[in-house]
Amino acid sequence: MEQKRVLITGAAGFLGSHLCDRLIGEGYHVIGMDNLITGDLKNIQHLFKLEHFEFYHHDVTKFIHVPGHLDYILHFASPASPIDYLKIPIQTLKVGAMGTHNCLGLAKSKNARILVASTSEVYGDPLVHPQHEEYWGNVNPVGPRGVYDEAKRYMEAITMAYHNFHKLDTRIVRIFNTYGPRMRLNDGRALPAFIGQALRGEDLTVFGDGSQTRSFCYVDDLIEGIYRLLLSDYCMPVNIGNPDEISLLDFANEILDLTGRKVKIIFKPLPEDDPKQREPDIARAAELLKWKPRVSRKEGLKITYEYFKSLPREEWNRQPKNFVSSK
Repeated sequence: MEQKRVLITGAAGFLGSHLCDRLIGEGYHVIGMDNLITGDLKNIQHLFKLEHFEFYHHDVTKFIHVPGHLDYILHFASPASPIDYLKIPIQTLKVGAMGTHNCLGLAKSKNARILVASTSEVYGDPLVHPQHEEYWGNVNPVGPRGVYDEAKRYMEAITMAYHNFHKLDTRIVRIFNTYGPRMRLNDGRALPAFIGQALRGEDLTVFGDGSQTRSFCYVDDLIEGIYRLLLSDYCMPVNIGNPDEISLLDFANEILDLTGRKVKIIFKPLPEDDPKQREPDIARAAELLKWKPRVSRKEGLKITYEYFKSLPREEWNRQPKNFVSSK
C-alpha cells in the first residue's frame, strides 16, 4: 500500500514540530513547511536525517507547490502568542486569510483532507463559561488582539465555505492553552513567562488581580486529540484542551512551588481585551473522539520545567526575534 503523505504548515513551531513527530511515528511521509518567523529549525533538526521527512522553507501566504500526492494537510502556520501577533499584526492576518486560502486551494487540487488549527481565542472574552462549540464568542475586532482572533474566525469561515461549496473534506480544531517542551521562554504567554522569570530570579508578573483563569493542556494530550480528529468523520469545530481551570495568581504560586525560587509576585495593569475566563467544554471531543486529557498539570509542569532548565542560559535571557516589517 502506498505510504500516506501529509503536509504540516508551521512545522518548526511548538505544536507543528510535535505533530511532525507523531505523524512520522504513525508511518506517514511528512512534508514540513515553515517561513521561520516564529518557528525554529532546532525543533525539527532531529527529523532531517529521516527518509520520510522533508522540509520546505516557504511562506504559505505565497502560492504553495508540493509535488506528488497529498492525503492530509494540517495548517498550523500562525503566530500564536500576544508578543508575536502584536509585533507582526499584518503577517498574522495574512497567514489566517491568504495562508488558509492557499492551503484550502492546495487541498482541493490534491483531493486531500485538511485540518486547520483554530483557537479558543475565537470566543474572545467569553460571556459563556465553560466555552462550548456552539458559542459564537465576544470578540473586539478592532482591539489589539483582534488581528489574531479575527484571523482565526476568518479561517474557520473560509474552511466551512470550502467544505460546503467545494465539498472539501475539512476538520477544525479549537486549541486551548497548551504547554510542554519546545515552547519559547520569550513568547509572552503566562506559563513560559512565569518559568522564565523564576529561572532568572526575577519577581513573577501577574496582570490584573490574578483572578482571570486559564486551563492548561499538556502537549502530548493535545496532539492525541488532534490526531483523533484528523482521522474522524466530523467537519464542525471541536474544542481540544484541558478543563482543569486555575486562576493565574494560583498558577503563579504553583510555579514558585515547583521552582523553589524565593521571589515575589508583583501585579501590573490588565492588558486590553485580556480574557477573564478560559475553560473548554470538551463534551464533543469526549463523545466523538473518545478523548480526554490524561497528563495532570503537576506532571506536565515538572516535565516542562526540566526542559526549560536544560536550555543554555543564554536562552533564559533571549529576547523575541526582530521581525520583518509588515508590508
